[in-house]
Amino acid sequence: MAIRDVVKRSGRGLAAAVALVAAVSLTAAPTPAQARVSTGAAVGIGLGAFALGSALGAGAYGYPYGGYAPYGYYAPAPAYYYPPPAYYPAPRSCWDPYYRRYYAC
Repeated sequence: MAIRDVVKRSGRGLAAAVALVAAVSLTAAPTPAQARVSTGAAVGIGLGAFALGSALGAGAYGYPYGGYAPYGYYAPAPAYYYPPPAYYPAPRSCWDPYYRRYYAC
């Protein structure tokens, strides 16, 4: 019997809370079509959505044939290595006996 009383009381409290939230949400609801966004913000939202859609859509079609070329087409060109670094000899230095130092010559 005690459990039923607790359930009844908690049910009444829950119903009262739901009614209160519904009343507040209905009275404080804004009227539709008042999304005041400036032109610049609208352009930024549009460009951002376009960029995000392009980035997500571009990566979806990676290797359609498993990385191999279909029949009648050539395989892609091989990946080339970077060229070796250029050889630059060490700069020359000459001895100046008068000032007793090295200088670039």
